[in-house]
Amino acid sequence: MMHIVSNIFALVCTLFFVYSLKWLKRSLKNYIILQKLSGPPRQGFIFGNVSYLCESSDVVFKQLREVGRNFYPIYKFFVLHEIGANVLSPEDIELILSNPVHNEKGKFYKALHRWLKSGLLTSNGEKWQTRRKILTPAFHFNILQQFVVVFNEEAQKLVQSVKHDSSVNVTELMSNFSLKIITETAMGTKLEFQTQREQEYKKAIHESGKILLYRILHPWFIEDVFNLFSPHFFRECKLLKTLHNFTRHVIKEKEKKFEEIGLVEDSDRGKKPLAMLDLLFHAKKQRIIDVEGIQEEVDTFMFEGHDTVSAALIFTLMLLANNRNIQERIVEEMQQIIDTEPTYNDLQNLKYMERCIKESLRLYPSVHFITRHLGEDVTTHSGYFLPKGTHVAVHIYDIHHNPDIYPDPEKFDPDRFLPENCQKRHPFAYIPFSAGQRNCIGQKFATLEMKVVLCAILSKFILEPVHAPENVVLLADIVLRSKDDIRVKFVPRS
Repeated sequence: MMHIVSNIFALVCTLFFVYSLKWLKRSLKNYIILQKLSGPPRQGFIFGNVSYLCESSDVVFKQLREVGRNFYPIYKFFVLHEIGANVLSPEDIELILSNPVHNEKGKFYKALHRWLKSGLLTSNGEKWQTRRKILTPAFHFNILQQFVVVFNEEAQKLVQSVKHDSSVNVTELMSNFSLKIITETAMGTKLEFQTQREQEYKKAIHESGKILLYRILHPWFIEDVFNLFSPHFFRECKLLKTLHNFTRHVIKEKEKKFEEIGLVEDSDRGKKPLAMLDLLFHAKKQRIIDVEGIQEEVDTFMFEGHDTVSAALIFTLMLLANNRNIQERIVEEMQQIIDTEPTYNDLQNLKYMERCIKESLRLYPSVHFITRHLGEDVTTHSGYFLPKGTHVAVHIYDIHHNPDIYPDPEKFDPDRFLPENCQKRHPFAYIPFSAGQRNCIGQKFATLEMKVVLCAILSKFILEPVHAPENVVLLADIVLRSKDDIRVKFVPRS
């Protein structure tokens, strides 16, 4: 018996040794190839050429922009034994994002696994395809039309809560609004965030985001085994317990109701539109997903669906406050199209407002960088060879601020998105919702939500500036943020 055990142990050790040798050989080969890329010089053995990662996040953001300008269209980064590539040209980005073989997310997303596990944002391969197929109907235009009712209801509550002639902290205002929207539309649960449980959940979301940023800016903490030594590890564990307990409770309560009533037939509307959570319950009945999978997707959409829209609204309100003429053009368009509250069709016809939103997302893309793990070798348009397995970072912010693509890139100019101007640009020169198969599933949802909020606010208030874009300090966060809260003055519109 001992002889058999020792043979099995020897076989396992041999396999592990062979695998390790292959991994080391491949990693060393890739390291040697990627060293040929241009980039900042090595600052030290441990930090490689990105020693600025240990600086404050606003310094990191500035450094990344400077490096991008100096080493366009591609540059290397390396920390410890890890080396990767940063791509900045639309042509090279198209090669990666348009090819499904590169659909696997890059290493940075590992920092999200403890919270989101392997939901739609972080999963790969067949699991990702299955989840995308389950969730796509949740964003069908028939469902979105019903969500517009929810958007309008919450937007009216929002404008009623604003004090007249006051300097409003739109960072806090939009964060609360978008969080309420995603809970009601995705989970079918109306939350006011007044109970202790709800308030603790909201606080845990924001605090967890800060810890995630810390891990990304200290890449050795991205791996869970090293994260054990992070100064924030135990606090992160406590916050994750709060987050998971809350969503687990909501799912459990909603599933009870779902099992009681199932699909409700309505004589006027046919089948009742299903929220995302209802679709997941249906998939569970068909054994396509389990309870753990449902929680993965709920946690994912609570994280993705509120923070990104909130950031986009904050920067859009600031830009409109600083551009009164553009603000008034939106109001004129609204007056021509909308009678009372905007309908789904009304929102589709607000073309100028849509151009303003697009231009805001160009200047301030909520998701300002994404990463991919190359599934095969790539030779870029600029002639660089990137081997299979390379970690690639796509810096969306730098693409959107490229002066060769967008002259005077810091200027807020919605006419950049007139059809005749869009035709002149490379299709991958504007990707605020990513691109390819793994583009954002909720981009239409987000655009409709933003339009409804702008309609509600601009019909009641004139926005006047408190903070100007040139004075805003941006942070290298998971979602683009300003260092300080942004304020806008709300003056009643006669």
